Amino acid sequence: AGGGPLLPDSVLYEIFLYLDHVDVLSVGLVCQQWHAVARDEFLWKELFYRYYRVSREVPRHPAAVSWYDEFQRLYDTIPCVEVQALKEHNDQVLHLSFSHSGCLFASCSKDCTVKIWSNELDISLQHSSNMRPYNWSYTQFSQFNSDDSLLLVSGVFVGPHNSSSGEIAVISMENFTLLSRVRNKPYDVFGCWLNETNLISGNLHRIGRITSCSVLWLNNAFQGIESENVNVVKRLFKIQNLNASTIRTVMVADCSRYDSPDLLLDYEEQLAASSTCPVFDLGSDSEEEEAKPKQTPEPAVQELPDEGGVTAEDGLQQFFDDIMEGRVRPAMTETELETKVAELFVRSRTKPPELNLLSTDSNSKTKYLIFTTGCLTYSPHQIGIKRILPHQMTTAGPVLGEERRSDEFFDSLDHVIDIHGHIIGMGLSPDHRYLYVNSRAWPRDCVISDPMQPPPIAEEIDLHVFDLKTMKEVKRALRAHRAYTPNEECFFIFLDVSRDFVASGAEDRHGYIWDRHYNICLAKLQHDNVVNSVAFSPVEQELLLTASDDTTIKVWRSPRAVRTQQARKPRPRKLLFSWLMNQKS
Repeated sequence: AGGGPLLPDSVLYEIFLYLDHVDVLSVGLVCQQWHAVARDEFLWKELFYRYYRVSREVPRHPAAVSWYDEFQRLYDTIPCVEVQALKEHNDQVLHLSFSHSGCLFASCSKDCTVKIWSNELDISLQHSSNMRPYNWSYTQFSQFNSDDSLLLVSGVFVGPHNSSSGEIAVISMENFTLLSRVRNKPYDVFGCWLNETNLISGNLHRIGRITSCSVLWLNNAFQGIESENVNVVKRLFKIQNLNASTIRTVMVADCSRYDSPDLLLDYEEQLAASSTCPVFDLGSDSEEEEAKPKQTPEPAVQELPDEGGVTAEDGLQQFFDDIMEGRVRPAMTETELETKVAELFVRSRTKPPELNLLSTDSNSKTKYLIFTTGCLTYSPHQIGIKRILPHQMTTAGPVLGEERRSDEFFDSLDHVIDIHGHIIGMGLSPDHRYLYVNSRAWPRDCVISDPMQPPPIAEEIDLHVFDLKTMKEVKRALRAHRAYTPNEECFFIFLDVSRDFVASGAEDRHGYIWDRHYNICLAKLQHDNVVNSVAFSPVEQELLLTASDDTTIKVWRSPRAVRTQQARKPRPRKLLFSWLMNQKS
């Protein structure tokens, strides 16, 4: 029938049962002669919506040529076939990351090593670095820089159970030498690259029992070489934390790529994009969208009500006077008092946010710093976004950054997204347009009275999607994966996004794959323990890696990729042919 490899009869037998006008007796005949209807668009459309249980309000993928091709794509290109299990780690494997070229990937583990793998037809170990000599307890995260010449590795220091100190190491990919090490606190800031040679780390300063200050630093990767001549560190931002919250999980989004996304998730925007151009083009925006007034971002710091023009200093003094004279009713707890004083103090000591975060004027050099934070309790329940301006992307200049006035002691956030749940994972789409967030929801009407006792969290993991161009949530949250640990033991479950798919680990011993356009779960990938991390190849989304507490890294390829690999392998000669050749000789 043309159009590529045929679907197996077993699959056709199953899917044709979904059609009301086809009975069991006729299925066999249909399977034998299915080429007669292989291009019947109405039939394949019916099959698609019924088999995958997709709402009929969802249009066909904007890049699809036909319903038949779309059905074949979802059947044949999902990386759901296990082709290899890597067992070189001897403890829990926590994280995976690919190089941008797709030729290498790195793995981090509780065995305190970071391993570099060569991504060939059969994946092989290329190098292993043991970080125990540097007083590390384990490695937890890694990231290649933009030209794949350097690898950032984040780890946790040896110490008591409640210790939050960690370190970031930079390893050269040329000869696997350690170039520099940077302190990182708390360790679950993880760290990330801002550009080819500069990385972001964190530090935490306690102000009170539940009040602190997070400082984010820009670090040059070549500190040992350049420190005698130029500055190798510079303070980026200083942000006050309330109610035991801290900044964690930093990542950088490149704003210049928003206007040419790989896939638009808003169906109306898809339709507008396709109707304005005879050839499919994901990069065009609708005129209607441009005509709409842009909404201003929410302020990151909650504004206190105006009290008749009273300044923040006067308000703080009045508050202290009220306490001393017993006019504060009802009586405040120590925790409530600390939070109230911190809120009043920060009003007069914080630099205002950027007002044009959603500006349509694209700046090719502008980037967003994205991280988890909070305002009610220690568990991360908000996403903070801060614009990084071009002059901030280098360590040149004063170590403490620009000179600040007394009323700009802290930096405010440019935008805050409230998740109403415990955030356990974040990942950017390849075009940096969309942010995917794993979270475990709080009860709907919960009230937090003690920041050290956050609400109970759901076992179901919600996978939210936010458009970073509009700062709005798009689509409904994805569900399928589960987690079971309580708040105080909750850990990060890494997710990854490719052009068409999104994948995540889970505590239910499976990895999961969803289709980004149709919002449907396509595959469950089996492990023997918690799946901590997943990673798509950036150049081949039909290749996926999963890492687990069972100490293995599994390699998954699509049915199409498996067939292609098998076709390339030389076939052994049949026994009869070999016998005849031996007889002739």
